[in-house]
Amino acid sequence: MEYRLLGGSGFKVPALTFGTGTFGGTNEFFKTWGSTDVAEATKLVDICLDAGLTMFDTADIYSDGASEEILGGAIKGRRDKVLISTKATFRSGEGPNDVGSSRHHLTRAIEGSLKRLGTDYIDLFQLHAYDALTPAEEVLGTLDELIKAGKIRYIGCSNFSGWHLMKGLSVSERHGLTRYVAHQAYYSLVGREYEWELMPLGLDQKVGAVVWSPLGWGRLTGKIRRGQPKPANSRSNEKIALDMGPQVDEEYLYKVVDALDEVAKETGKSVPQIALNWLLQRPTVSSVIIGARNEEQLRQNLGAVGWNLTKEQVAKLDAASAVQLTYPYWHQAFFNERNPFPTATA
Repeated sequence: MEYRLLGGSGFKVPALTFGTGTFGGTNEFFKTWGSTDVAEATKLVDICLDAGLTMFDTADIYSDGASEEILGGAIKGRRDKVLISTKATFRSGEGPNDVGSSRHHLTRAIEGSLKRLGTDYIDLFQLHAYDALTPAEEVLGTLDELIKAGKIRYIGCSNFSGWHLMKGLSVSERHGLTRYVAHQAYYSLVGREYEWELMPLGLDQKVGAVVWSPLGWGRLTGKIRRGQPKPANSRSNEKIALDMGPQVDEEYLYKVVDALDEVAKETGKSVPQIALNWLLQRPTVSSVIIGARNEEQLRQNLGAVGWNLTKEQVAKLDAASAVQLTYPYWHQAFFNERNPFPTATA
């Protein structure tokens, strides 16, 4: 397993991270992801560690905390062999302060996560969403205090806009507070908006991307193809998942899948392996989060590392997945002599 620096820090993380959103399945939404229990989770952790994948991502809201509890059970007795990434910000209770990134909520959220995970520290803690009501000084000051207390070691954010992230970095610099080194963001061959603003920002400010849903919300698993019925057990058929996930034009999806199929024939690799490998070659990407409901899916996804697509194959996938830029990005593309885009776009 390749290890990469997380943003501008000296902290190395595996190129692949295991996402534990499939652990628990205690509510309607997360049942569409999976319902892995401690016994099965322990087997999956075993496979990951054997492959050199040591980072596991979770969040306090995943199955109402059950994901953290199951992960904690699966790593019991081997905490020193794993890296834990978790998140908080979304509502976790009925009270007026059980939501957001206030000092009150973050402190309680961290204590809850530590208890459920059965650990006394978190390697990477990320804000799950941007809280516009809490001053950035309060947010980053709280995170800085938690680092000094030894409860978290590195911080990141998730699902921020470019100005959200830059504002936080500016506040950290102005007040001498710990900086975000990671941005957990959606990015896939059928969702390339990350490249427009967040990737250039990440390059400039040394913020590493930890990519979530790299298979386009289950659309790039190799089970969806032009002219074929969708598989009955596909998450892409679940209305609740589709309503909350990124929207993708059907013809655009088939165009990308067609290109993936071509490259699959050339390489002898599976469609998901190619989609993941494409991401691993993109600028700023520190780690790509893979998920799996079972051992077979996990072993398939682990096959995305240890090889690279050729430049020609990358170019073919780039062309198939390119979309028309929105303003101001299409206008900025005219000035690429001094304002170059880090990747090819239409």
